Parts: sequence; C-alpha cells; structure tokens
Amino acid sequence: MDASGALDGNRAAAGSASRTVGLPATEIARLVRSGEVTAVDVVRAHLDHIDAVDARVGAFRVVRREAVLAEAHAVDTALTRFALPLAGVPIAVKDNVAVAGEVCTDGSPACTTGPEPRDHPVVARLRKAGAIVVGITRAPELCLYAATDGPGTVSRNPWDTARSPAGSSGGSAAAVASGSVPLAHGNDGMGSLRLPAAACGLVTLKPGRGVVPAGIGADSWSGMAENGALATTVGDLAVASAVLAGEEPAAPEPPGRPLRIALSTRSPVPGVRADAATLAAVEAVVARLAAAGHTVVRKDPPITLGPAAGALTRWMAGAHDDAEHLGLDCSALQPRSRTHAAVGRLVRRAGLVRPRTAQRFRERMTAFFGQEGVAPGAGEVLDVLLTPVTTGPPLAARPWHERGFLANITANARWAPWTAAWNLAGLPAAVVPAGIRPDGLPAAVQLVGPPGAEGRLLWLAGELERLQPWRRYAPVFDPTVPTAEVPA
Repeated sequence: MDASGALDGNRAAAGSASRTVGLPATEIARLVRSGEVTAVDVVRAHLDHIDAVDARVGAFRVVRREAVLAEAHAVDTALTRFALPLAGVPIAVKDNVAVAGEVCTDGSPACTTGPEPRDHPVVARLRKAGAIVVGITRAPELCLYAATDGPGTVSRNPWDTARSPAGSSGGSAAAVASGSVPLAHGNDGMGSLRLPAAACGLVTLKPGRGVVPAGIGADSWSGMAENGALATTVGDLAVASAVLAGEEPAAPEPPGRPLRIALSTRSPVPGVRADAATLAAVEAVVARLAAAGHTVVRKDPPITLGPAAGALTRWMAGAHDDAEHLGLDCSALQPRSRTHAAVGRLVRRAGLVRPRTAQRFRERMTAFFGQEGVAPGAGEVLDVLLTPVTTGPPLAARPWHERGFLANITANARWAPWTAAWNLAGLPAAVVPAGIRPDGLPAAVQLVGPPGAEGRLLWLAGELERLQPWRRYAPVFDPTVPTAEVPA
C-alpha cells in the first residue's frame, strides 16, 4: 500500500472511531474485539467529545488524557482482547474509590492525599474486563448530598443545565447522559446511583449486600453503600454489573412466568408526596406491565420511623467516619459537611448505629416479599416492588455547599424519600427511565427485589426497555444526532 492509501485507511479508521461515540458499551467492545476499530481511536474520539461538552456539564474532576492512551494501546495489543467483555470501552470512575496513580478526594477539597498505589477491586475488575478509565468524576463533599457541587464548580444535568444531575454519583451520571462515556462507575449509600439515574434518564442497579465488593470509605456507611454502574441500556448495565460482581456476563434469565409486582406510591417521609407528572409516569409503567401479562397489586412496604432513623444515623455517622478515615481536618470541611460530621460523631458516641436495626428491617422487608423460609404477612409472594424514585424534577444546579446543613438535608429528604430504605435493608434496587415529564426532563421508576433478585430486576428493566424504549442521551448533547439536527 502506498502512503496515500495508508493515509486514507487511517482517516477511515478515525472516522469509524468517531462514530463509536454514542454507541452502547457492548457494541464498542464488539468492534474493538473484532479489530474493526482500535481502543486507542475509540478513546481519542471520546476525549474529543469530552473536550466539546464537559465545560457545559462539569462531570469530570480529572480527565486522564495521557495515561489513558497507553492503557488503550495495552488493550489493543493484549492477547486476551478477543475475550474481553468491555474491550476498549471508555468509562468514568467516581471520586471516592481508588484509581492507581490518581488522587481520590471523596469530593472534598480538604483531602490532600497523594496518588493511590493500587486500584480499588471494582476498578481492577473493570480494567481486567478491558474497560479504559478516561476520567474521575465529581461528587459532593464526602458524597453526602443529592446535588453535585463544590467550591468553584457546579455539575449540571445534561437534560437541563439549570438542574443538578443529582448526587452523589452526579458527575458519573452527567458523563454518561452527555455521551462522554457509555458507562460510569458510581456507588449508592442512600440513593447515590438511583437518584442521578432518575435525574439524567439512565438505568442503574444498586446490588444487594455482598454481591459486589464495597470497601467505600471507612466502612461503606455502616454497610449501607454499594458499588454499581450507570448506563444508557439494560444490556450495558447487565454486562457491567456482572463484571463488578466477578461473574461471567450473560443475558438475565427470564422468570418463565408473569411476575407479581407490588405497587407503592406512598412516601416513607410523612407529608411528602410525588407530583402529578411522577405519578403519571408510574401509572404508565403499571399499564405497560399489566398489558405484558404481569400482575400488579397495590401494597405498601412497612417502613416505619425506626428503620428511617436507622438509615439517618448511618448517614450522619458516615460523614464523621469518612472524614476520620481520610485524615481530614474537620475545620477545613464545608460548613454543611462540618455540621454533618459533628452530628455523626455524637451519633457514634451515643451508640445509635445498631447492627440489629438493619438486620430486623432486612428480615421484615424479606417477609414483605414473602420469600421462601420467611412467613409472608399476607400469604402471597411478591417478585418486585415498584415505586417512584423522586417527588419531582431534580434540584436546581446551584452552589448548595454554600447553604447550611439543614437546608441541604431538608431539600434531599423532600426530593428523594424512596431510596434509602433499601440501603438499610441491603436489598437490590434498580432505576429505569419511564418517559418524559411535561417539563422535558426524564421520569423514572424504582424496582426493588428480595435478596438475590438482581437478575430478576435486570430482566424486568429489559422488558420495560423493550416495551417503551427511552432516549439514551440528553437531546442537546446527544452524540448520535448530527450537530445540525440538535435543538438549540
């Protein structure tokens, strides 16, 4: 081949790689495994897209421009490339787990530790599967809040940049919804995967306790926090979830029968309820499930003030524990976080974080589903619980860190009352897009299952995706739509 032919081939390859921006992770991996594109070119294309959009979104704290190309080259030359489920897939990692060679701040400017010596186990698993860590995403300080912001930066929702992408995995959600990466790591201690997924029109799964290595902060908020992924398709989420769990990726096993699904729209927080658009989205999902042959019954889980207090005490204690774990001077924390940590210290001293509270609640919620070996309250077996995720549109994108502790926790509780219980119980919970609200923002529903129901939740999420496909990216940032066709 002469020089001009080689140049034409390089241009064609680069053009093919640029078209990988916006593809599902599973399709990118297929192209890299087959040699149709290289991981290096895929990564370069995604770095170009990040350069074009992230100034308006603020998803990333760090973009690994140099190291990432060497890592992509290693995937291209690996003898195992043909068997890697995430070969060459660019991913983002939340700023509260270790990425070798990068600083992990847990969202706090007060954290001054050096580069991490080794990957967190979930990052190691993603890399072993062929994924390329292109950047570290932003999180609120100590990952405590339902909006993502800090001094000098406010992360924004790609669907409406006046809104927050939520938190605490808000940077990861903004990265995926803007097309900067097809997959992102996040974690969830009170809803920190599910809330950003709901806000940004994504699909996610908070696995049950012990399914995926946690190891988040001091003690994973007394065992409530779990690692997971944010994606635009259920297929991508299923592969990422399997990789994180150390399992061989496979399509979720169909249940072989119609499911019995409990519906609850009652808020666990007294006086707080979902708005009309949220309730309409839930009812539309109910109608689709019923039309597909599933049985939907209205039944509220018995979430009382005791478990609510149990989750709250762990949230408070988590701020104190993680600040101590990171060796932070609490006087250097943001005022809201400083108060949060001070309350957490009192909670710890008073012995209010009681393992038995979580265990009893887990037993009660397992009984609610009527699982084998546990006597159900009404003599019926429930496969899944369907609820709203939030009460309405996401919080405003603003410097919430400049506001006080009470303003932050009140805003969080009013907007997101449906997620925290399942962290305390250690049960799996997924969030699935459910249409578009009248204001143009995504609507979503939550699916909760008994212990071991991760595959069932993924299967049902895939069923909903089949019945009502959702828009995978925020309209203005959609990399699959030519620029000339993108609305202003």
